[in-house]
Amino acid sequence: MNAAKRLEIFRRLHEDNPEPMTELAYTTPFELLVAVTLSAQATDVSVNKATAKLFPVANTPEAIYALGVEGLSEYIKTIGLYNSKAKNVIEACRILIEKHGSQVPDNREDLEALPGVGRKTANVVLNTAFRQLAMAVDTHIFRVSNRTGIAPGKNVVEVEKKLLKFVPKDYLLDAHHWLILHGRYVCVARKPRCGACRIEDLCEYKAKTSDD
Repeated sequence: MNAAKRLEIFRRLHEDNPEPMTELAYTTPFELLVAVTLSAQATDVSVNKATAKLFPVANTPEAIYALGVEGLSEYIKTIGLYNSKAKNVIEACRILIEKHGSQVPDNREDLEALPGVGRKTANVVLNTAFRQLAMAVDTHIFRVSNRTGIAPGKNVVEVEKKLLKFVPKDYLLDAHHWLILHGRYVCVARKPRCGACRIEDLCEYKAKTSDD
């Protein structure tokens, strides 16, 4: 795909949604960190339902740490893998309290040192909470990048690097949100809704559908 096509794709995505945001509910970097950690292999809707009950009761490292694994598990047991996620969040809270003054670090190294925080979660926090140029590639973004031809790659790291290289600079900071929303609602996994797609004429996917 050439640069002119990519520029027009992101121009249209920006035109349709000038200020895209994550669908995870949060008000602080810590709440976002917890929500993203809980969202692994779970839907944002299920995470938001759980945190809507959790955060009014506990939304700081100290408050959640005080709940303990069992206490936290009660709030998040509707989410997949809740036991291991509860252990990770509690341990992450301990590290934040002891090593970071209860503040979420704004750098990759310290974020990825937290239990349950991998490259993707760190990228979401860096980009969304701290507005740094970071590209979190989940299944939706991986699919859209490959299917459209925007940034094809064999694995998530390859796609991440290509997106950082090829997405026009003016759109890079919000590209993560546009691509994830496009993959979630239009360029869906089973059968893309090409008939309802704003960038269908620019997309290089061969097996287009008429679905809208």
